[in-house]
Amino acid sequence: MRITTHTIKEYKKQKRKIIALTAYDYSAAKVLDNAGVDVILVGDSLAQVALGYENTLSVTINEMLHHAKAVVRGVKNSLVVVDLPFLSYQVSKKEAIYNAGKCLQIGAQAVKLEGASEDILKTIKKMVSIGVPVMGHIGFTPQSVNALGGNRVQGKTADHAEELLKQAKDLQSAGCFAIVLEMVPSETANLITENLDIPTIGIGAGLGCDGQILVTDDLLGKYVDFKPSFVRRYAEIGKESERAVKNFIFDVQNGKYPGINETFYMSECETEKLCQTEKK
Repeated sequence: MRITTHTIKEYKKQKRKIIALTAYDYSAAKVLDNAGVDVILVGDSLAQVALGYENTLSVTINEMLHHAKAVVRGVKNSLVVVDLPFLSYQVSKKEAIYNAGKCLQIGAQAVKLEGASEDILKTIKKMVSIGVPVMGHIGFTPQSVNALGGNRVQGKTADHAEELLKQAKDLQSAGCFAIVLEMVPSETANLITENLDIPTIGIGAGLGCDGQILVTDDLLGKYVDFKPSFVRRYAEIGKESERAVKNFIFDVQNGKYPGINETFYMSECETEKLCQTEKK
């Protein structure tokens, strides 16, 4: 049964933890969908993980849409959410709605925006009013990395925690169906989670959130340029892939690949004809 934004909100009421992971291509999306992941986010982490950019600021809406199309084709059950990248929703409300609409047109079910400024809240309200489901994102917001002075934990003081709670309530009032809390102390995440009717999905935000999200390439040990302190590796795909490629190189260079079972052959009759041709 297809998971919807309504399903996600019901999970909070049922106290069932929400599972969310990122995907950027068809094959990865199929794996996550088959495994039973609730929410598949086509994250703007695509910038670093798949495209090799330094941070999320460089990825464009067209690049996001290109990868989102592939993810959508690989999903049957999970809720697909697409990150709206930097400058795709901040410039104007009209442009933001257009870009969000493009995400839904290719088959995604929702979009995610960072921040809770007055302008962002107005944009979210308009999106929701015309049928675009929106997931919020507060705490550490990667698209504001320069303004925040780097990858810094947010909400470390009581005052800042209360400020983030206000932002979360504003996002809820604007119509968000869920909110990502990134890199905040567990006390702050707990405060927000307990005071919202919509679910919180944590990343570096402790156990108290209604769900958890990680970048899949971090979880699998595939992306090795940087490992956030809150990431737990459940596999070492990067190292295993490198080992496999080295074994392939060795086998090719030493005449061990391809073998008999990996090679096509003519019938004996055709082989004899070929031999006769060679003799001529």
